[in-house]
Amino acid sequence: MRSIYFKDGNITWIDREMPELEKGEALLRVVVAGICNTDIELFRGYYGFEGVPGHEFVAVVEHCVERPELIGKRVVADINAPVGEYTGDRRHVPDRKVIGIVNHDGAFAQYLKAPADNLYVVPDSVADNDAVFTEPLAAGLEVSQQVHITGDMRIMVLGDGKLGLLTALALKMYNPQVLLVGKHRDKLAIASEQGVKTHCIKEPKDLGLLADEWEKFDLVVEATGSEDGLNYAIDFLRPEGTVVAKTTSHKPTSLNLAKVVVDEITIIGSRCGDIGLALSVLEQGRIDVTGLIEAEYDFADFVDAFDHAMKKGAKKVLVKMQTPV
Repeated sequence: MRSIYFKDGNITWIDREMPELEKGEALLRVVVAGICNTDIELFRGYYGFEGVPGHEFVAVVEHCVERPELIGKRVVADINAPVGEYTGDRRHVPDRKVIGIVNHDGAFAQYLKAPADNLYVVPDSVADNDAVFTEPLAAGLEVSQQVHITGDMRIMVLGDGKLGLLTALALKMYNPQVLLVGKHRDKLAIASEQGVKTHCIKEPKDLGLLADEWEKFDLVVEATGSEDGLNYAIDFLRPEGTVVAKTTSHKPTSLNLAKVVVDEITIIGSRCGDIGLALSVLEQGRIDVTGLIEAEYDFADFVDAFDHAMKKGAKKVLVKMQTPV
């Protein structure tokens, strides 16, 4: 089967054997995959990654001994795959693989495998191009599962990239005053059309002026994709406020700990979310993700697709692996 392979900042086409299934695993035929900022960071050296990336996908189950009822079904997956028996949250089991990120081949291939227990059937009413957003939408929704959101809180999402947009749209379901701050009017418009308040800046240094002028926020979600984003976010917080950190960067981050200590600020790391919850939101039509799609490419044109996705300000780029279901 044809696969994409990342190594030392290079993209290579490789031919591999079909995945060999172990107990509890399913063979998946990939239908569509999304290129994520994390994939770009992996390409640039995050985690010292080498392998087949891709963790946002819709696939059809081809083979599954333990759950034969899934065969032929469209599915999405929780990307965290514990090794052996485990207890607790599988997202944080120390001995785990992460599809397309840590020691597990990902979805930029014609086929991949995944634990059957990680699979969620896509409802018939949810199109492939919507369902491929399940994993990043779950990450956006995760903030509402970590922090008690009330309708009167002052909430800012900093960064209008794909994750920032999804996070703002997710929080809007719990708080009508969510403010999304970013640099791209076209992307801010996607959120604005769905009821999110927005503010456009020209460059990051503008944030310093706004932090001095604006009333402070109770909660700031940092989704800038920049190693400097956390410090910008902290400047907007009231004392005893909370910042949720979403950015993963291959570059190191320095932090103004004095302000964190003096203002008694809470910092929460936020990663993957509940796939089932995200699918339910998509099925109910509570969030429209179609405006986030910028381009679609055939798998044969993956390198062009990835180059497109790496352009500054790019929205979601999809890779069509097979004929859509």
